[in-house]
Amino acid sequence: MKADPYRNTNSLEFGFRAKRFRQVQRLIESILSERGTADILDLGGTETYWKIGEDFIKANRHRLRFTIVNTEDQQVEQQDVFAFHKDSATNPTLLDGKRFDLVHSNSVVEHVGSWMDMEDFAANTRRLAPRYYMQTPNFWFPYEPHFRTPGFQYLPVAVRERLIMRYSLGFFRRIGTIEEARDIIYHHHLLSTREIRKLFPDAKVSHEKVAGLNKSIIAIRDIPAGR
Repeated sequence: MKADPYRNTNSLEFGFRAKRFRQVQRLIESILSERGTADILDLGGTETYWKIGEDFIKANRHRLRFTIVNTEDQQVEQQDVFAFHKDSATNPTLLDGKRFDLVHSNSVVEHVGSWMDMEDFAANTRRLAPRYYMQTPNFWFPYEPHFRTPGFQYLPVAVRERLIMRYSLGFFRRIGTIEEARDIIYHHHLLSTREIRKLFPDAKVSHEKVAGLNKSIIAIRDIPAGR
């Protein structure tokens, strides 16, 4: 992997996330208004991601609790605010018996694998809290954000595999083996608005726009607890 621009607060990618956070903050503020505290589950995320809302979290840290679920080990720094749970967000028994106030995911569902895995991911999102926020890049936006190549997602799978073995593209340095190339392409599968509506039928679906085009798809269910 190349350097992660999401750690750079001056990067374009960080700017998009920070702008998106306004919607997440509104959901959290609604929860705080209702309950006084907010227990948030982040599927596939990292503690670093939440730097986009650093000031808001700092001001409310005594009222917020984040649980991060990821298949890759992480050491959280702010242990009074963040906890880590190693598991797959597609596991049908994920955190059985627990409930959160908000489930959050940002650019995760497109990485989980097959359509069945995506269905399991969506089922967990809908099951574990009354409110959820899900964002994913739009398949029909002409610029592929992971490989930073126009139209990359429209190419046949075999062509995409060969390209990432020949060139450094986006977040990835040139891939050395066909097995690794296949795994990377398999876990970078962009979705359309129609597919997101199938996965999240109870959500309000909107779009983040760039130059009048739908860059990202956002699905939100905003149901107060107890309803």
